[in-house]
Amino acid sequence: MRTLCLDLDTSKARKAVVDDDADKLGELFNRSGIRYVEDFSPSGGRHIYVPLQEPMAADAARELIEALMFHAASLDPGPHQNITDGCIRVPGSAHKYGGHQVLLTPLTEAYDTLKRRNTASAISALHQILAPEIRRLQATRRRMQRLIPPKSRTALATNTAVNGQHSPLRSVALTGLYDTERYASDSEARMAVLNHFAACNWTLEQVRAGMNETYPGLTALYGSKVDRLLAPEWHKATSWITEKQLSQTHRQKNAHKYNTSPTKPTGATSVSVQQLVNDLENILYAVLDQRFAQRGRLGISLKFLFRAVLAYMRTNQTNVLDVGCRTFAVALGKDHVTIARLLPALEQATTGILTRIERGRGKNADSYLIHLPQEFEALARQLTWRKGKIHAVRPVFRVLGDLAALTYEAIERGRHSPTTAELVRTTGFSRNAVTTALAEMESLQMLRRHHGRWEIIATTNLSALAERLGATIERQQQITRYRRERARWHAWLDRHTDGTVEESDFYDPESEEYWLPPCDEEELQLALWSAA
Repeated sequence: MRTLCLDLDTSKARKAVVDDDADKLGELFNRSGIRYVEDFSPSGGRHIYVPLQEPMAADAARELIEALMFHAASLDPGPHQNITDGCIRVPGSAHKYGGHQVLLTPLTEAYDTLKRRNTASAISALHQILAPEIRRLQATRRRMQRLIPPKSRTALATNTAVNGQHSPLRSVALTGLYDTERYASDSEARMAVLNHFAACNWTLEQVRAGMNETYPGLTALYGSKVDRLLAPEWHKATSWITEKQLSQTHRQKNAHKYNTSPTKPTGATSVSVQQLVNDLENILYAVLDQRFAQRGRLGISLKFLFRAVLAYMRTNQTNVLDVGCRTFAVALGKDHVTIARLLPALEQATTGILTRIERGRGKNADSYLIHLPQEFEALARQLTWRKGKIHAVRPVFRVLGDLAALTYEAIERGRHSPTTAELVRTTGFSRNAVTTALAEMESLQMLRRHHGRWEIIATTNLSALAERLGATIERQQQITRYRRERARWHAWLDRHTDGTVEESDFYDPESEEYWLPPCDEEELQLALWSAA
């Protein structure tokens, strides 16, 4: 294959989105040093042609085009989906709706581009920029090979590449196209999108940034009215979501006490909780990490689970946690059944730091008390508190893996920029494993090596990188699944709880709940027994 053909189709997105995607791809090609030819059709679509000096295999071209689809929602991969049926109208071709394909690139520049073509180094630069998207496609392909029957793989791979695995409202924000049976107008569709973003705790500034970068379809739904309508409609969306959350909180507070009352914080103040978390971080790095490492693969999961416990302590400002297994599962990117197995192991391994004080019942999770045992107090006071926040598993490391997360943390929270040898000692992993993780994060521009030492690239947005790798969508799918499971469980409880309070709910008639003082006089003792 000597030319890459990119078809930006108005059947996949609105014309405003097509024009925005053409600008994005043009900027991406300019960053890579790639020259291209562009035309437009009477239907409003765009075609971009990238001529190559060296032929490219069909599967490699397809992978590159599908990676570009994450940057352009209107990109149709059809011309590169197979090697026999893919076709595209070239400039000057007659269009089925009348008119012809019109060349946008000046004729002399187009002739020079087609004559000289793009070098392999320019294509390599584009591959490097698209590394997160290509990695995401390869991971999806590997999952399909393991789980999907061979006859269904091709069709599912095409569907996955086209749809991008986005939720319905995110797809509306991407393309500007919506189900007219569900939303009668552009106004209702964009309000549904704004409600979705408000429920995800977005801010107005994040929505504006998303409209300028990731979600041009939402901009297309507003048209020229975006400056006038966005702020008041966002206010309506946030007000509606807040009112809905308050009503849910009110229902929870007025439900049956035995299975809905939240665990109250202890008497510890927020300052003392912060100090406790800082001390426990010192114990984690000085003692517990080495203790967890002796448990092999299980120890890696325990490391992250204890980090999640500390993160929730700092967030909730309490040393008593009643966080459910599903909440921990979202924080760690694991299954809730795995968390249920890990919590008892963590309680045993921490030797008194984490103690279960109440079993979960109804809608409540198990309650745990976290404190600093006396044996660790002296060590915690001797060590200096570390700067920065402690995390469980950030979404980007759902894709990159636990080893990369621990390596990144060692660099981020280290006293100084470490060398590779220091990272091997700190993490306890083999040199090959650490080197591979460092190389992968360096290719994603998360790290850089300066004078033999590794540094964090602060300008790289881990949230944006997680979205490019597909981790954000995977996390949202897990949250959605758990919400449905909780809703089914709460509905079951409501059906099987009539609200009546039995006498046995207050005390057990078979247990003795009174106490008699010692008495030397037999008659007085008998009287007390009779009164009891």
